Amino acid sequence: MNQLALHILDIAQNSIRANASLIEIQVKEQPDKDQYSITINDDGHGMSPAQLEQATNPFFTTQTTRKVGLGLPLLKHNAEQTGGHFQLRSDENIGTQLKVSFGFKHIDRPILGDIAGSLLILLSNENNTEIHYSHQTPKGQFEFDSREIKKELDGMPISTPSIRKFLLEMIRENLEQIQISE
Repeated sequence: MNQLALHILDIAQNSIRANASLIEIQVKEQPDKDQYSITINDDGHGMSPAQLEQATNPFFTTQTTRKVGLGLPLLKHNAEQTGGHFQLRSDENIGTQLKVSFGFKHIDRPILGDIAGSLLILLSNENNTEIHYSHQTPKGQFEFDSREIKKELDGMPISTPSIRKFLLEMIRENLEQIQISE
């Protein structure tokens, strides 16, 4: 995966499969500290100690439809390749937390990519898992909380094409306003 948005999507989809009711995603761009970090918290069913120990093994997966799980191992590799760090914590019946950082200026740091598109995919989940996304740069902060959006929509489904189009444009415009040149 060459886009961080795809890593975020993959991890959040795992959280949805783990019956999370809330997924919190935080992206922080700190060029002055040469750090680009992502934190993802969920309140899903978590992993057992044995699963947690194997989570970054590419030949381990809890899914039955495939025999490999490359998402976390690739993310860990990408982070470490840029001088960053990877930390995964999980407690059964409590949830999982992932913290990953990258060297901000490192040539091998993946680009963010289409985070707005990834967020819309996540909002379409059948479990009605709520998504809270926060993105901070030196130019400002953008927050997106599906609970607030649903409250404003007053029962109108997010899957309505005109609403999806509006949300996509709104997310992209807000992220553009805080974007810094790399």
